[in-house]
Amino acid sequence: MEFRVVGPADAELLAEVFAEIDQTFFRPHPFTSRQAQRIASRSGDDVYALLLMDGRPVGYGMLRGWDEGYETPSLGIAIRTPEHRRGYGRALMHELHGEARRRGADRVRLRVHERNEPARHLYESLGYRYQGMERGELVMILDLDGNGDQEDG
Repeated sequence: MEFRVVGPADAELLAEVFAEIDQTFFRPHPFTSRQAQRIASRSGDDVYALLLMDGRPVGYGMLRGWDEGYETPSLGIAIRTPEHRRGYGRALMHELHGEARRRGADRVRLRVHERNEPARHLYESLGYRYQGMERGELVMILDLDGNGDQEDG
């Protein structure tokens, strides 16, 4: 498995993963080739990343909010629909937690739809705790002090 922060050469890989993302609960931006090109060529502090297996993109993740001046980034992930239930979501979460730490964050936040039970289970198993509602979704927080981001086995 390879975790890669998206750069200018990754627009096609990003578009490939975008084509197979279930948008039922996760819609942070359009999942189009044009948006993939924008993300791949952007600059700033926000992080957009790919998880690759044997060179093929299986997941997409982001840490956003730094560009707008927030201290705590908002995390989001999506795994290609055919790749669900293979551990890629958990792996991508761990990689994004590490990236957030390397960039100086002491915690991350995310929003999740109440009916998205698989995602909620994953986040709970990683130590996220509920902290209210925002825009009709549950807000969850993880402290990145090393105590809440445990592997479960």
